[in-house]
Amino acid sequence: MRMENLSDNTLIKQFVNGDATAFELLLTRYRKKIYTYIYLSVKRKDIADDIFQETFIKVIRSLKDGKYAESGKFAPWVVRIAHNLIIDYFRKLRQNNECYNNTDGLSIMGDEFSDLNAEERAVKLQIRKDVRQLLDFLPSEQREIVLMRYYMNMSFKEISEQLNININTALGRMRYAIINMRKMVEASKKVLVA
Repeated sequence: MRMENLSDNTLIKQFVNGDATAFELLLTRYRKKIYTYIYLSVKRKDIADDIFQETFIKVIRSLKDGKYAESGKFAPWVVRIAHNLIIDYFRKLRQNNECYNNTDGLSIMGDEFSDLNAEERAVKLQIRKDVRQLLDFLPSEQREIVLMRYYMNMSFKEISEQLNININTALGRMRYAIINMRKMVEASKKVLVA
């Protein structure tokens, strides 16, 4: 049987046993899908290149360390690694209170700041910073949905496919995230008044 026809699991076993060609085949098999997913999320080639490389470094390390145990689900596993690295990237961007322009010249965070005066810009940035801090207090499932929806501009359909959950589950988590964030804002108002 030709190597190109071997299953992912067989290629993984061969790679773990020292056959670098097996990994090259896996990489060739999924390169376009993974890179496209990353690029559509970050919308910058330089960032996508870095995250793509980091994804496959993690994949190699995990395979070599025997951490891959999802028989028959190699591609979703790699996408999940890439997704987590994308989330980390946006989290780091938020922590540094940064904003950058994508290849279309539009702010990756959605709003254009060019039409705002310095005071309006400062207010918008402070609101974003405050919202980002609130996200840290949400349960991880809710936080992930908010990040994917508002920071990565993913549709609920894309989110449900990426997380392998029902679209109604994604919508429900978003609803609860918003409710929880409103409660946190109300609680902080009461503390300030008291």
